[in-house]
Amino acid sequence: MSLLPPGEENPDILVGLDAADDAGVYRLNEDTALIQTLDFFTPVVDDPYMYGQIAAANSLSDVYAMGGTPLTAMNIICFPTEKLDLSVLAEILRGGADKIREAGAVLVGGHSVEDDEPKYGLSVTGIVHPDKVLTNSGARPGDVLVLTKPLGIGILTTAIKGELASREEIEAACRVMAELNREAAEAMKEVGVSGCTDITGFGLLGHASEMASASNVSMTIYASRVPVLKAVEGYAKMGIVPAGTRDNLKYASRFVAFSPEVSENRRLILADAITSGGLLISVPAPKSRRLLENIHSRGVTDAAVIGSVSERAENGCLIMVEE
Repeated sequence: MSLLPPGEENPDILVGLDAADDAGVYRLNEDTALIQTLDFFTPVVDDPYMYGQIAAANSLSDVYAMGGTPLTAMNIICFPTEKLDLSVLAEILRGGADKIREAGAVLVGGHSVEDDEPKYGLSVTGIVHPDKVLTNSGARPGDVLVLTKPLGIGILTTAIKGELASREEIEAACRVMAELNREAAEAMKEVGVSGCTDITGFGLLGHASEMASASNVSMTIYASRVPVLKAVEGYAKMGIVPAGTRDNLKYASRFVAFSPEVSENRRLILADAITSGGLLISVPAPKSRRLLENIHSRGVTDAAVIGSVSERAENGCLIMVEE
């Protein structure tokens, strides 16, 4: 049951409370609609500048997932001024500002409150043509699924917190989380796709199931084709897995059927709770090769075709996972 009140009845609300989508969309006129989103979270890495970059990239991602262009951003900051030096806060905000600038957007303000633990993120406003809004309800039978970033961030950041990860692994995780989804979004707008969502806290299986449910389709995901960060398999075997990932996998049992060949570790990775993950794009099969080539040419080299879309299964299964 939703705790939110019913959504407003307004013909200019193109995406609102009635959709479990990445952002809200409001039509201003025939040519322009506003995309509005908000996200913030506690630190996932020790470096405050990198934390600011990651949090900003994560917040901007929702605009890209809707097919839009970010315009403005406002800081949301919770900070324990009596526990941490203000220089830490300055570095967080510098990281966020640099990422906003990289996205071509403008920082226009924000708000801060005193809190026991740092939390940072952005409220972002973007624009999109009303006829070109991408949602998680657009997947169609015959489409293929493209994932643009590797999985395993939740598991790897857990290893980082446990001081188990190497410098190389830490740098790889930070690179993935801080990378904007801008290039992949530009590629999919050029090619033309059916639908999109970004992968964050519910993991690939959770967000894919939301897309399948909203689109009234079923999906097949090939586990062996899904890009995964190096060392993640090893940490999963060691049991270095966040509680959120285990909760995601437990929840996924309601709508996912796994073939016997898919190991428990691989299942956990597919359900991994991610910070600032990639885009999951549903694209008509004839366009999939062009889309992937376009994405790769823009430097997003981890992007891969990971599955396909079919008619809704009679047994109600949303996701079939095969090795």
